[in-house]
Amino acid sequence: MKAVVKISGKQYLVSEKETLRVDLLPEGTKELALDALMTIDGDKIAVGNPVVKGVNVKAKVVEALVKGDKIRVIRYKAKKRVHKENGHRQKYSLIEITAIK
Repeated sequence: MKAVVKISGKQYLVSEKETLRVDLLPEGTKELALDALMTIDGDKIAVGNPVVKGVNVKAKVVEALVKGDKIRVIRYKAKKRVHKENGHRQKYSLIEITAIK
């Protein structure tokens, strides 16, 4: 069974025992109970309005803080010999989907 859930404003297609990298969750979050926007069970598809009734997705936080790849941003002014370089590393949380009921 698969389900579409909404976490931090983004939608994810998840299945049981799947590990997923989402935007950083508030500190101290250990478990999540999510509502399913849509479920897929073989040939049966149930679309919620806005959520599917009776379907809950349980998830646990495996790692609270994971850093993403470094992105380098360069601003450059042509013919002025001026440039500025910045770096950014996005922070994520690693969660595991434990059950879709």
